[in-house]
This record gives sequence, C-alpha cells and structure tokens, in this order.
Amino acid sequence: MKQFKSKVDELHSLGKAEKNIPRPDIFGKSLYTFYIGQNDFTGNLASLGISGVKQYLPQVVSQIATTIKEIYELGGRTFFVLNLAPIGCYPAFLVELPHDTSDIDSFGCMVSYNNAVADYNSMLDEELTKTRKDIIDANIIYADIHSVMLDLFRHPSSYGMKYGTKACCGYGGGPHNFDQKVYCGNTKLVNGQNLTATACNDPYNYVSWDGIHATEAANEIVANAIINGSCFDPPLPLLKCRGK
Repeated sequence: MKQFKSKVDELHSLGKAEKNIPRPDIFGKSLYTFYIGQNDFTGNLASLGISGVKQYLPQVVSQIATTIKEIYELGGRTFFVLNLAPIGCYPAFLVELPHDTSDIDSFGCMVSYNNAVADYNSMLDEELTKTRKDIIDANIIYADIHSVMLDLFRHPSSYGMKYGTKACCGYGGGPHNFDQKVYCGNTKLVNGQNLTATACNDPYNYVSWDGIHATEAANEIVANAIINGSCFDPPLPLLKCRGK
C-alpha cells in the first residue's frame, strides 16, 4: 500500500500518470475494509483449544488497529472492520472441533466456541473505540456481521430458508452434511470407495454452502445489512454515500 501510494504520487508529480492511474486524492476518498481474524481464530482450535487460541487474539486486534493508523498516515479516512461470525454454528466446525453434547445449544450451535468469538468481538470493538480517540477525524466503523449471521443460523425460516447448521454442498447427510475426508466438489477414495461431495439442488434454502462459507442467499442478507448500515457502529448508511 505504501509503495502503491508512493508510485501514484511520483507518476503524477512527473506528469507520467496514465488514465488507469488513480488521482492522488483517491486515498482519502476510499473505503478501507478489514475482514480478517477468522483463520487466526480457527486454525489452531483443534490443537490448542479455546484458551490457547485466545492468548494471541489480542495481537490480532492490535495489528488491525496499527494497520488502520498506518493507512490513516497515507491519507485514509474511512474504515470499516467486520467482526467474526459465530463459528460455533458452522457445520464444518460442528463436525471437526471437539465438544460435548452439553455444549450444544437449542439451535444446534456450540456455546463455548461462540462465546469465545463474542469475547474476541468485544475486544475488537474496544480497540476500535480507543483508535477513534487517537485519530479523531477518521471514520472507523465496527460492522457487526456476527449478529446477522447468528440470527441466520438460529432462525433460517425467518429469512425464507430451511437449514441453518447443515451444509448444502458436502457429503454424509445427517444434521450437518459435512465430512472432512471429502470437501465440496471433490471426489476422494476412502476405504476403497470413491466418495463425492455434491451440491444440493436448493442452495437458497441453506445458510451454509460448504460447511465454512455462506451461500449466496445468506451473503445477500449480510450484504444488505452492510449496505443499509443496520449493523454499523457508529452508523454509516452506505446508500447515502453513493455518488459522493
């Protein structure tokens, strides 16, 4: 990013900027989006457990804040940071991560993992609040997609869907239709038998596409919440920003 801005400034100062090179003021007019942290959270959950992973999450949050400040120094003024979705409801993690039946709530999600995500999101929100005080003329928006996704997983029928914690594309059927031995779209020889993870015929009825990623239908609902600003803190309705 620093090299890109430096090059843009250089080309314009030398009068060598072609039509596909943005104007130098683009850096102050852009919307910088951060959607990061899920892999840091989930990558070592199986081996380290929740307590082990939570030890280095403050570093993730701190790095996000530091990066915002660095982009601010380059001219950036509007940032929005998406929090983490409720991984305790993901079909893949419901199959892969260790848990007891007592850890499953009435919606079929893992309580302990969702609580850990909620702790991380609170940590992120607090860090962004501090960062706003450090760069008071910047817009730093906390995008709570967690609440949107959690409601989708818990109440899919409220959105015209049927399945919250069951993957559309997978293998094995059952409550989650996910098997870590064969991922969506793949065929694999398992115990002398070819297994293929295929897609359902009605993905619009599912929140989860492949056990990890959301379906287009679910993403549309999240996108609408972002566009109308209903999940933002502080509020920033993007629809009002069009054409500016």
